[in-house]
Amino acid sequence: MASRDSSFFSGLFSFVLFVFLGIFSAEAAVKKYQFDVQVKNVSRLCHAKPIVTVNGGFPGPTIYVREGDRVLINVTNHAQYNMSIHWHGLKQYRNGWADGPAYITQCPIKTGSSYTYDFNVTGQRGTLWWHAHIHWLRATVYGAIVIMPKPGTQFPFQQPNREEVLLLGEWWHSDVEELVKQGNKMGLPPNMSDAHTINGKPGPLFPCSEKHTFAMEVESGKTYLLRIINAALNDELFFAIAGHNMTVVEVDAVYTKPFTTQAILIAPGQTTNVLVRANQAPGRYFMATRSFMDVPIPVDNKTATAILQYKGVPNSVLPSLPQLPAPNDTAFSLSYTGNLKSLNTPLFPAKVPQNVDRKLFYTIGLGKDSCPTCLNGTKLLASLNNISFVMPETALLQAHYFNLKGVFKTDFPDKPPKPFNYTGVPLTANLGTSHGTRLSKIAFNSTVELVLQDTNLLTVESHPFHLHGYNFFVVGTGVGNFDPAKDPAKFNLVDPVERNTVGVPTGGWTAIRFRADNPGVWFMHCHLELHTGWGLKMAFVVEDGAGPDQSVLPPPKDLPPC
Repeated sequence: MASRDSSFFSGLFSFVLFVFLGIFSAEAAVKKYQFDVQVKNVSRLCHAKPIVTVNGGFPGPTIYVREGDRVLINVTNHAQYNMSIHWHGLKQYRNGWADGPAYITQCPIKTGSSYTYDFNVTGQRGTLWWHAHIHWLRATVYGAIVIMPKPGTQFPFQQPNREEVLLLGEWWHSDVEELVKQGNKMGLPPNMSDAHTINGKPGPLFPCSEKHTFAMEVESGKTYLLRIINAALNDELFFAIAGHNMTVVEVDAVYTKPFTTQAILIAPGQTTNVLVRANQAPGRYFMATRSFMDVPIPVDNKTATAILQYKGVPNSVLPSLPQLPAPNDTAFSLSYTGNLKSLNTPLFPAKVPQNVDRKLFYTIGLGKDSCPTCLNGTKLLASLNNISFVMPETALLQAHYFNLKGVFKTDFPDKPPKPFNYTGVPLTANLGTSHGTRLSKIAFNSTVELVLQDTNLLTVESHPFHLHGYNFFVVGTGVGNFDPAKDPAKFNLVDPVERNTVGVPTGGWTAIRFRADNPGVWFMHCHLELHTGWGLKMAFVVEDGAGPDQSVLPPPKDLPPC
C-alpha cells in the first residue's frame, strides 16, 4: 500500500496553520526555525544506512514564509561533518553572510556548533529550496522553501484548491561521502546513484519500496498546484503524470506566461510550479521522473514514481505509467525551454537590461590533470575560461569585507585566453588549464551580459549554472558556437524567462543578463555536484555602491570561525 507518512501530515498541518495565521496578520512577521543536523538510519531499496538529516527527516522540513518576512533559522550541527546550508534562490540583498556556500560567504559550522541564518524575504514569492552547500551532503540534506504572496495578494493564475511540494532527488546504497573520496583517489567519477526519489521515496518499481512510495490524493474537478524541485546532485530530470497535462505557471520563484505541456524538464537547482486539473477517470496514475542525457555519458536512468490517486479509488487499482520523453530527447529539451517566458505584466514586469556595461564570455571545459597516484595517472577536472577554481581556506566574503590579502585575486578573465572551434571535433588537451582562486570584479549597479559556451573538451554536455545572490534573464540560447556578430540580434529583450539556474545546452550556449545591484561575493557554479567538485565554478565580487544602502552589511556576531 502506498503510504503518506507523518511528515506529510505535519507539513500539511504547518501549511494550514501558516495560512490561517497569515489571514490575521497583514504585517511582515518574523519566522523562526530550528535545524538540528543529525545522523539517522534510513532504509531504502531493502537496505538501511546512516544519513545526515535535518531534524531527522528525509527530505528535511519545508520552510513556509510570506513575501516581506524576516526569517531566523538556527542551525545546530550534531553530525560528524562540517556543515553549511544555502537558501537557494533567495537574493540576500547586501547580506551574503546568510547565503551559505562553505568557504565562499562563510566558513562551515563545525560539529557541536551553531549559526543563525538571518535574512529578509524581499520582492520574492514562489518556490525555492534549501540544501547543504559543502561536499556532497546535499544528497540527503535538503528541503523546500514556500514563499506565499503578501496577504490579500492572489496568484496571477487560477487559484488552486490545494498544493503539494514534490522534491526530486537521488539515493545511493553506499555512503556518498566515502564514494566521493574513493573516486577522487582514483581520479574517476564516483558511482552513480542507485535510484531517483520523489519526496525521498523511489516508488513501487524498486524492490522493498511499496511502503516507500509517495501518494497524493485528489478529487475530481479540482485543481492542484505542484511545487516541483530538482534536488538531484547530478541529473537533469523529466517529470510527467500519466493521463494529465500540466500548466507551467512559475520557475525559480518567478511567474511565467502559462503554457500546457505533457512533461517538464527540470535541471538540478531549478524549481517549476505547475497546475494540474483532476479531470480524468477516477483511478490511480503514476507521477514519474527519469534522467535526460543527450550524450553517451553514463547516468542513473531508472524511473522513480509517486501516485496521484483519486479519492475513493482503492489501492488495489494498478496505476498507469506516463509517456516520458526519450532519455536523449534534445528536441523536447530545446522546445520546452523555448516556451518559458516571463509573465511581464504591470504587476510583474520583466526589467531586462536593454544596454550592457560589461560583456563576459565564459567557456565550459572538462579535462584531465596529472595525478601520479590515480588509477590512470590522471584525474578529471573542469574549468571556466581554462581556470579550474581552487576553494580557499578563508571565506571569500570575509576576505573581501575585512580586506584580507592573499586569499583571492580579482583577475578572472572576461573571455578565454585563446579562441578555438568550441564545439568542433573532440579535444583532449587542457589548452593550458590553470588552477587558482580568481574572481571577477563587477562595478555596483552595472549591467552584465554573460555568454556561457559549452565546449567539446573531452565531451560536450549540458550544464545547469546557478548564480547566487541574483536572478537573471535568459535572453538567448543556441546550439553550436555563439556568434557575437549575428546571435545578439535574436535576443529576447522583452519577456525572457527570469531565473537563478539555467541549463547550457549540450554543445551550445546560453546568454544571460542581470544588473549587479547586490554588493558582496557571489558564487557561480555548475549545479552538477560532480563538475563543481572538479572546479567548474567561480565567483563575482560586486563592489559597494556610493549610497547608504549599497554596501555589504556588517557580519553577524556568531559567524562561524575559519
